[in-house]
Amino acid sequence: MSGKPVAAARAGRRELNKQDKLRRITDAARKLFIANGYDEASTREIAVKAGVALGTLFLYAANKRDLLFLVVNDELEEVADKATAALRSDVSLIKNLIAAFRPLYEFFGHEPKLSRLTLREMMFYESGLQAKRFIHIRQKMIELCKEMVRIAQLRNEIQIGNRYRKAGEILFAVFQIEIRKWLAAARRPTVETGLRDLEESLQIVIAGLSKRQEL
Repeated sequence: MSGKPVAAARAGRRELNKQDKLRRITDAARKLFIANGYDEASTREIAVKAGVALGTLFLYAANKRDLLFLVVNDELEEVADKATAALRSDVSLIKNLIAAFRPLYEFFGHEPKLSRLTLREMMFYESGLQAKRFIHIRQKMIELCKEMVRIAQLRNEIQIGNRYRKAGEILFAVFQIEIRKWLAAARRPTVETGLRDLEESLQIVIAGLSKRQEL
C-alpha cells in the first residue's frame, strides 16, 4: 500500500474517532443536564460519562455553558433552516410568523427542561465557540423576522416606513417572551396552545404596524 492511501486511511480513522467522541460528549452532557440540572452537572462528570479525558472535552467546548449550547446547536440550526424555508411572499405577516416559529416551539417543547436551561444561560452570554454559534442562529431568526416585515410592507399590509428592521426585532422579542412563558408553565402546554398565545400577542403588535404613521 502506497503512502497516500495509508495517510488517507489514518486521516479517515482520526475523523471517525473525533466524531465518535463528539457524539459521546454531546449525549453525556444532554443526559446529565436533564437529570441533574445545569448547576449540579459538572464537566468532570460529563467527561467520565462520555469516556473521555477532561482535556479532550474542552477541545469541543470552552466551558460548561458551551457544552449546553453544544447539545442543542446542530438541531437548532436545522430548525432555523425549516423556519426560513417556511417563508412565503403570498401570505399574511401573521401566517409567516406562526409558520416560522412553529418549528421552534416543537423543538423547545420536545425537552422543556433542557430548553429552559438553554434559554436561561444564553442571556448576556456570548463567549465560547458554541455560544457564539447559538447567538448566530438566533440572529438568523431575527433577520428572518425583518424579512417577513419587509415583505408585508411591500404587500401594503403594514405601514412602517424604513423601520421594518426594528419592527422585526420587536416581533422576535415578543416570541422570546411568549416561549419563555410557555415553557415556564407548571403543566406542560401543547405546541398549539403556545402558538395561539403567541399569535394573540403578535396580532396586537401587527395591528399597530398596520396604522399609517408619520415616521
